[in-house]
Amino acid sequence: MQNNSQKKRVQVEIFGDNYIVKGNAEGKYILKLADYVDEKMNVIASKNPHLSTKQIAVLASLNIADELYKLQENYDKLLQILEESKET
Repeated sequence: MQNNSQKKRVQVEIFGDNYIVKGNAEGKYILKLADYVDEKMNVIASKNPHLSTKQIAVLASLNIADELYKLQENYDKLLQILEESKET
Protein backbone atom coordinates (compact mmCIF):
# COMPACT_ATOMS: atom_id res chain seq x y z
CA MET A 1 0.00 0.00 0.00
CA GLN A 2 1.41 3.37 -1.03
CA ASN A 3 1.58 6.12 1.54
CA ASN A 4 -0.02 9.39 0.31
CA SER A 5 3.15 11.25 1.31
CA GLN A 6 5.23 9.21 -1.14
CA LYS A 7 5.97 11.02 -4.37
CA LYS A 8 4.77 9.45 -7.58
CA ARG A 9 7.15 9.05 -10.52
CA VAL A 10 5.75 9.68 -13.99
CA GLN A 11 7.64 9.52 -17.27
CA VAL A 12 6.68 12.33 -19.62
CA GLU A 13 7.84 13.50 -23.03
CA ILE A 14 8.24 17.21 -23.69
CA PHE A 15 9.50 18.47 -27.04
CA GLY A 16 11.06 15.12 -27.88
CA ASP A 17 12.87 14.61 -24.58
CA ASN A 18 11.86 12.19 -21.84
CA TYR A 19 11.73 13.24 -18.21
CA ILE A 20 10.89 11.54 -14.96
CA VAL A 21 8.69 13.86 -12.92
CA LYS A 22 8.24 13.24 -9.22
CA GLY A 23 5.31 14.77 -7.41
CA ASN A 24 2.35 14.31 -5.13
CA ALA A 25 -0.16 14.88 -7.93
CA GLU A 26 -1.90 12.09 -9.80
CA GLY A 27 -0.06 10.70 -12.80
CA LYS A 28 -2.82 11.80 -15.18
CA TYR A 29 -2.47 15.37 -13.96
CA ILE A 30 1.30 15.38 -14.42
CA LEU A 31 0.88 13.97 -17.94
CA LYS A 32 -1.70 16.66 -18.70
CA LEU A 33 0.72 19.38 -17.59
CA ALA A 34 3.52 17.89 -19.67
CA ASP A 35 1.25 17.71 -22.71
CA TYR A 36 0.35 21.38 -22.25
CA VAL A 37 4.01 22.44 -22.08
CA ASP A 38 4.83 20.23 -25.06
CA GLU A 39 2.00 21.79 -27.07
CA LYS A 40 3.16 25.33 -26.22
CA MET A 41 6.72 24.53 -27.23
CA ASN A 42 5.66 22.93 -30.50
CA VAL A 43 3.47 25.91 -31.43
CA ILE A 44 6.37 28.30 -30.81
CA ALA A 45 8.82 26.06 -32.69
CA SER A 46 6.50 25.83 -35.70
CA LYS A 47 6.28 29.64 -35.89
CA ASN A 48 10.01 30.20 -35.21
CA PRO A 49 12.01 27.28 -36.64
CA HIS A 50 15.35 29.08 -36.19
CA LEU A 51 15.10 29.18 -32.38
CA SER A 52 17.09 26.85 -30.14
CA THR A 53 15.34 24.47 -27.76
CA LYS A 54 16.37 26.70 -24.87
CA GLN A 55 14.85 29.77 -26.53
CA ILE A 56 11.66 27.85 -27.27
CA ALA A 57 11.46 26.70 -23.65
CA VAL A 58 11.94 30.25 -22.34
CA LEU A 59 9.29 31.65 -24.68
CA ALA A 60 6.88 28.86 -23.74
CA SER A 61 7.53 29.62 -20.07
CA LEU A 62 6.82 33.30 -20.63
CA ASN A 63 3.58 32.49 -22.45
CA ILE A 64 2.44 30.18 -19.67
CA ALA A 65 3.45 32.73 -17.01
CA ASP A 66 1.44 35.37 -18.89
CA GLU A 67 -1.62 33.10 -18.91
CA LEU A 68 -1.21 32.45 -15.18
CA TYR A 69 -0.75 36.13 -14.37
CA LYS A 70 -3.86 37.12 -16.33
CA LEU A 71 -5.90 34.38 -14.67
CA GLN A 72 -4.68 35.52 -11.25
CA GLU A 73 -5.66 39.12 -12.03
CA ASN A 74 -9.13 38.00 -13.12
CA TYR A 75 -9.50 35.83 -10.03
CA ASP A 76 -8.50 38.71 -7.76
CA LYS A 77 -10.99 41.01 -9.49
CA LEU A 78 -13.75 38.45 -9.05
CA LEU A 79 -12.92 38.06 -5.37
CA GLN A 80 -13.05 41.82 -4.97
CA ILE A 81 -16.46 41.97 -6.67
CA LEU A 82 -17.73 39.20 -4.41
CA GLU A 83 -16.45 40.96 -1.30
CA GLU A 84 -18.04 44.25 -2.39
CA SER A 85 -21.35 42.54 -3.07
CA LYS A 86 -21.33 41.00 0.43
CA GLU A 87 -20.89 44.45 1.94
CA THR A 88 -24.00 45.85 0.28
